[in-house]
Amino acid sequence: MCGIIGYIGDRQVIPVLLEGLRRLEYRGYDSAGVVFFEKNEIKVIKTKGKILNLEEKLFKPFPSKAKAPGLGHTRWATHGEPSDENAHPHFDCHKSFALVHNGIIENYYELKTKLLAKGHRFVSATDTEVIVHLIEDFLNQGLSLKQAFFKALRTLKGAYAVALIHKNHPDLILVGRNQSPVVIGLGNQENFIASDIPALLPFTKEVLFLNDGEVAIVSKDKVEIYDLSENPVLREPYHVTWDIASAEKGGFAHFMLKEIYEQPDAVKNTMLERIDLDKNQVDFSKEGLTADFFKDIQRFYLVACGTSYHAGLVAKYLIERELKIPVEVDIASEFRYRDPVINEKTLFIGISQSGETADTLASLRLAKSKGAKTLSICNVVGSTIARESKIVLYTKAGPEISVASTKAFSTQVLIFVLLTIYLKQILFKENEKGKKIESLIKLPSQLKLFIEKVHPKIKLLAQNYYQASNVLYLGRNILYPIALEGALKLKEISYIHAEGYAAGEMKHGPIALIEEKVPTIILAAKETGIVYEKTLSNAEEVKSRRGPIISLITEGAEEFQKISDEYIEVPLTFYEFLPIFYVVPLQLLAYEIATLRGCDVDKPRNLAKSVTVE
Repeated sequence: MCGIIGYIGDRQVIPVLLEGLRRLEYRGYDSAGVVFFEKNEIKVIKTKGKILNLEEKLFKPFPSKAKAPGLGHTRWATHGEPSDENAHPHFDCHKSFALVHNGIIENYYELKTKLLAKGHRFVSATDTEVIVHLIEDFLNQGLSLKQAFFKALRTLKGAYAVALIHKNHPDLILVGRNQSPVVIGLGNQENFIASDIPALLPFTKEVLFLNDGEVAIVSKDKVEIYDLSENPVLREPYHVTWDIASAEKGGFAHFMLKEIYEQPDAVKNTMLERIDLDKNQVDFSKEGLTADFFKDIQRFYLVACGTSYHAGLVAKYLIERELKIPVEVDIASEFRYRDPVINEKTLFIGISQSGETADTLASLRLAKSKGAKTLSICNVVGSTIARESKIVLYTKAGPEISVASTKAFSTQVLIFVLLTIYLKQILFKENEKGKKIESLIKLPSQLKLFIEKVHPKIKLLAQNYYQASNVLYLGRNILYPIALEGALKLKEISYIHAEGYAAGEMKHGPIALIEEKVPTIILAAKETGIVYEKTLSNAEEVKSRRGPIISLITEGAEEFQKISDEYIEVPLTFYEFLPIFYVVPLQLLAYEIATLRGCDVDKPRNLAKSVTVE
């Protein structure tokens, strides 16, 4: 999500910035902009939409008087919808300097309130503009540019990659990093900055990587790196050997695998600004969710397609278990063509990664026409479903390039986990006890470790089963939707026939398929209560018919280990977090099997990323 390119040197600056931005298009974006020097002033050109729109604004031939240093940015909206005003770069009040930013500032609301009280003028709805005015405020207090930059970064909470140019310092680019990547490209009497290596490859393969909590002061003949306490840091250059195609994927063979590995960051970003550790609470109030919004609501309708539908099924278990509110979950293409019984006491929740899914959008409009309150869960800011909903909760997964959805699913499930906790707080005045909120905070790091640990095991597992013609997935309770999702992933990218079933339904048909050549993947967790033992009984039935069993179980489930041909252990966790952990091995298994079968993993046949037609 988002991309940064910067240049300081003697080349024509506009072509360098545009080429760098084009190399970052794969990350996904909804607006673009550049800043450069012209007649000793800094000039910003930015626009909603594609880089082509930006080029048209710049006109050709490019401004002959445009000079370096310059910065370019592609934006993926997180705060404020896609618009010219919200696009980067952003100015301070006096247009003395301009700044671009990737990431999410957690304390932006608090900082913005203070800055507004001091008279700073905000022209966008972004969190980025807070950084600009914060630096300006420190400059107004008499600090130098470098001092103000360091102090501002020490004040920020959250993730950022920030780059700045100032009209009184035409020989410098200042750049800082925390939890958002920054790469510095080294040239001969010229240097570059970027959020990712592909933007640099047309110009140089010698790079420096900034680490978290570091600042670089970049001029055309040198790069100085400091920590946030302003102590110098020595860093050896790195020679890049990747080609451009592999660099876009961050060294991964496919976007799908990259996006599976991005899930810890996606989960972390989705939690940002929504958890108050001091109060041990979740907070959606800034997004418009209040007790009044839920007043008189008697039923939830969750409507979606594909993977998002499976996230809705997970949510049904969470909401009914914790809130005792009845929940219906519908496939959007079915919902829109029947006459659902909904009214003003119904909350309609539409779930869509793209926010443009045709059937989900039509279902939303139908629900509105019947008087239902509407809420959407989307990944794309400013999308149609988001705009037409009364309230929207954004997953902050970043762009998904691969057709098969992975990190969007995890973040959709997480939104429902957070929403359930929040509704307990505001409707029933119940705060989470114990360590659940603390465990939420640790979830990204635990998920990262789990992915790294389980992937080698999944590779070996795939070798044994990639030639299967049929695969059965079984689960109960909150793991039933994960069985459905695992089967969907396998069939859509490997073209193997796979079915997901509630394990209790096995005797009502699927058991007839069990034989030596049909592997059964069984999902079980002790956290699901009594159905754990019942799932064990289902596994025994498969075993007695000589069906190969692959068990996905929590650590220490010896009963399943004994009867399984293969098993994968998942870390012990809270009931609510089970789907996020259990889906990962199934995503990886589908990926590895598809790769072994020579399938086009990122673009499976006959499928599209965003289904905007019926």
